[in-house]
Amino acid sequence: MLDPILLRKDLQTVVDRLKDRGVDFDTQRFNELESRRKAVQTETESLQARRNALAKQIGQLKAQGQDASAVLAESQAIPGRLKQLEDDLAAVQQSLNELLLAVPNLPHASVPAGASADDNVEVRRWLPGQPAADGNPPPLPFPAKDHVALGEPLGLDFDTAAKLSGARFSFMRGPIARLHRALAQFMLDLQTGQHGYTECYTPYIVNSSTLYGTGQLPKFKDDMFFVTKGGDDDHPKVDERGNVLAREDQYLISTSEITLTSVARDSIIAVADLPVRLTAHTPCFRSEAGSGGRDTRGMIRQHQFDKVEMVQITQPDASYQALEDMVGHAEHVLQLLELPYRVVLLCTGDMGFGAAKTYDLEVWLPAQNTWREISSVSNCETFQARRMQARFRAAQGKPDYVHTLNGSGLAVGRALVAVLENHQQADGSIVVPKVLQPYMGGLTVLQP
Repeated sequence: MLDPILLRKDLQTVVDRLKDRGVDFDTQRFNELESRRKAVQTETESLQARRNALAKQIGQLKAQGQDASAVLAESQAIPGRLKQLEDDLAAVQQSLNELLLAVPNLPHASVPAGASADDNVEVRRWLPGQPAADGNPPPLPFPAKDHVALGEPLGLDFDTAAKLSGARFSFMRGPIARLHRALAQFMLDLQTGQHGYTECYTPYIVNSSTLYGTGQLPKFKDDMFFVTKGGDDDHPKVDERGNVLAREDQYLISTSEITLTSVARDSIIAVADLPVRLTAHTPCFRSEAGSGGRDTRGMIRQHQFDKVEMVQITQPDASYQALEDMVGHAEHVLQLLELPYRVVLLCTGDMGFGAAKTYDLEVWLPAQNTWREISSVSNCETFQARRMQARFRAAQGKPDYVHTLNGSGLAVGRALVAVLENHQQADGSIVVPKVLQPYMGGLTVLQP
């Protein structure tokens, strides 16, 4: 959530920066609500002052033996009006919150202006054996197969997944299931053993308050899978006494950023405990409501996929160095897997809702002859922290909001796709990257 004080002090700057993101801020609605808020607060303060003055006057009149009934009557009417004003202020604040909850974060000054992915800026690319690479990887010396053709002989089974669940799910057995597990374990071990993250196991189902805190609700409700706790209107759940239980919508996580970041919700963290670095391997669930039929073949865009997530919670003055560090942590995974990739700085029009600055890592897929996103690393600054009331306290001074950062380290399914396609051989076998061989029982090649 944006800083309300910034909106009040420099609304035009906020409006201009949001326009860089392609967002038109409703200034008329904001000004109407702000005017109402000021009027309510002004009247409240005036009545409180009047109440105090009347109390003093009543005391003086009684001390002098004079009739205080008229003054007392005026005084007794004030609490009712103050309660009404309190309710009015709460309603205005709720309307302001509803307005601001739908507004994205402001872009950092270093983010290039642009309308779409075409305006993103490549920072660097890396090819195995060529750290300062330029150009695309050389083509394979044989016709490249895509991950579906390579994976099916190894146990990738979309027909069984469709029978069990429908489209955009996958079922794996045998060698490819083991390779998928090996990738996740390797990523967790790297992030915890070399990059200083604490491994976590988190719930896969969360309540709506958690999603409001990290920014998935209300904007992205259509992208979430949810379950209803307490039955539905036609079949309400009851307790042993026959009392109807309250309904509560709960949601399957679309990323463990949600749960890892939310550990700081409603907390004040000691500055000595910062930065907090957390990682987790979880399934992720997305409805892909806006995908428009894209990537329907294979594992690129699934309703259920696995990801190893990285989250950092930092002091404000340390967050942009943390962002660069996290990009490096994701790059390290790709380098050890010997996968060509590039780092791209997203423009204002292509960033996620809560991000102030984002880097995407894109891996090369030979069968598509293109780069595809495999990690996105973002600094959200105080945007999530304000929604979550996540703060830190220095040795002296009042609490201040932390900065939150998140990134994929990496998307496991897309890493599997990249390993299959980049390490394929002419006979359809897959050379297992050296770093994964200990997780594969020493196997060096997967044979179809």
